[in-house]
Amino acid sequence: MSTTKPRIGITLGDCAGIGPEIVELALKSGRVPESTEYVLLGRQPSCKPGVPTPETARAAAAALEEAVTLARRGELEAIVTGPVHKARMYDVGFRFPGQTEFFAERCGVKNFAMCLTGGKLTVALVTAHIPLRKVPRALKQSDIVRVGLLLAEFLRSRDKNAPRVAVAGLNPHAGESGKLGVEEIEIIAPAIEDLNSSLVTRHSSLVFFGPVSPDTVFHRAIEGEFDAVLCMYHDQGLLPLKLHAFHSGVNVTLGLPFPRTSPDHGTAFEIAGKGTARPDSMIAAINLAVQLAEKQKTTN
Repeated sequence: MSTTKPRIGITLGDCAGIGPEIVELALKSGRVPESTEYVLLGRQPSCKPGVPTPETARAAAAALEEAVTLARRGELEAIVTGPVHKARMYDVGFRFPGQTEFFAERCGVKNFAMCLTGGKLTVALVTAHIPLRKVPRALKQSDIVRVGLLLAEFLRSRDKNAPRVAVAGLNPHAGESGKLGVEEIEIIAPAIEDLNSSLVTRHSSLVFFGPVSPDTVFHRAIEGEFDAVLCMYHDQGLLPLKLHAFHSGVNVTLGLPFPRTSPDHGTAFEIAGKGTARPDSMIAAINLAVQLAEKQKTTN
């Protein structure tokens, strides 16, 4: 067995935000594995905390390119990304809705999903960075099945060999038997049936439950009834996750050939350089990246 330390690449995000300070605090905290080599990626241009510029956005984008290149070469076992400001990234030519889509495109991966985990809650998103009004038309049975299987695989990678996944409804009260919407009947319920009859589920005790009313499903998950919730759209999953685990939430891209995590918060330009930024989410992101990298190494 190789004794080489795993190498985890860390980007600082937009250096005018809190990224550089939370990375420094995390690495000095004593709360991340010492058995890992941490590689800081990208060059920081001169900048003033709290004052983003086109140069800081370009540097953040360049760091992402460096990270994915090194990971695809096998020179990094995992990547942890610092927070970027999407609007400013768009202004300098970044053409992806978010970092999740960037990594998927650069890796040539079509089967990917956005997942967040923190505290007692894990959520995955069937649709992510699209306007809310487009969600009903974008919701497809095949995507619910696809993301559900990715979520189940992620739970197994965290040693939950028989995970229980709740599938949230789209509409209030999961459609109230069709009176408040038919997506549950026409799309979500058939997808759950497909998931529970799939080859993967027949070889384990994995069960997908639902559609479950969105106003109770997250409480039930936090109480331990479910190991994760499969959500139909972005804020359906992120609102409860951030309420429950704002300082320890981690964003994970499912489906990549290597683990990629990030803290579940933004650049926080308003507090950059003031010494008040908390590194907890970055610490959690680093720890999860190391855990997933080690698990991947033992299964390959």
